[in-house]
Amino acid sequence: MKKLIPTILITSILTFGFYLYFRAGSLPFNKNNKTSRIFVVPRGTPLENIINSLHKEDLIRNKLVFYLIVKQKGIDRAIQAGDFRLSPSMNAYEIADSLTHGTLDVWVTLIEGTRREEMAQVIGRELGIPEIEFISQAEEGYLFPDTYLIPKDATSGSIVAILKNNYDQKFTPDLKAKAANRGLTEKEVVILASIVEKEAKTPEDKKKVAGILLKRLEEDWPLQVDATIQYALGYQPEEKTWWKKYLTFDDLKINSPFNSYKNKGLPPTPISNPGIVSISAVAEADSSTPYWYYISDKTGIMHYARTQEEHDANIRKYLD
Repeated sequence: MKKLIPTILITSILTFGFYLYFRAGSLPFNKNNKTSRIFVVPRGTPLENIINSLHKEDLIRNKLVFYLIVKQKGIDRAIQAGDFRLSPSMNAYEIADSLTHGTLDVWVTLIEGTRREEMAQVIGRELGIPEIEFISQAEEGYLFPDTYLIPKDATSGSIVAILKNNYDQKFTPDLKAKAANRGLTEKEVVILASIVEKEAKTPEDKKKVAGILLKRLEEDWPLQVDATIQYALGYQPEEKTWWKKYLTFDDLKINSPFNSYKNKGLPPTPISNPGIVSISAVAEADSSTPYWYYISDKTGIMHYARTQEEHDANIRKYLD
């Protein structure tokens, strides 16, 4: 019994000491500072990084205590991406709870090569805006694909303005000047870039495809691009996609201004919303390329040809 007394005493002291440590660490960083600030949690940020940022910005006293509180409440997976209005006068429990709800803005990622209907689906899902409302105000090709922090109360019009403003910033005067030197208007660049975005994946392939398409235009060839047919066909209920995977010969005969097999020149509008790599590839395109043809094999690797015979051989080798 006498041997247990020191053990119990030490345990009690340690327990009480930890209680004081934990309690002090959970208190507000500064209870007298009632000002609030915006704290941003980027999408995919690990919990450790969030805690480090909170500590660096003087919003929590103790990183370990905050971590234990998050684990104790079981909310480590419930912390949202977005921006939050936090104050140094909030205690650690209040800050932890705030990060699980009440975000002022929402992170939205829009992918290169998607059409406005696809973007409308993402925005509708993330922000509750009716798809038809967004589509009615969105101009294809100028909705710059990127990751955005969008206010929860944003309207479809304000979102379109955010995307268009980003486009205006990314498509710089220097790029526009390069395009003009090649005889291309801004609209022509965007239309070509929207096609390049769907036809090629890597920056190098985008440059080559852009050169080939520009060469076809200059020589008054039809572009003969499958992606324009896919755009004309629209939504495919069976595949649940806006881009039909396998085109038939009948598809290539569709009566549409977007049919680049039947019609020469550019389609009337962009067919997707291109990123800056595709825009740059077109603005800097070199139509002196020796190639006239290209295909993408089943693994996504591009193969180029100078003649119809080489092109047919590539088709037999890589696609049949």
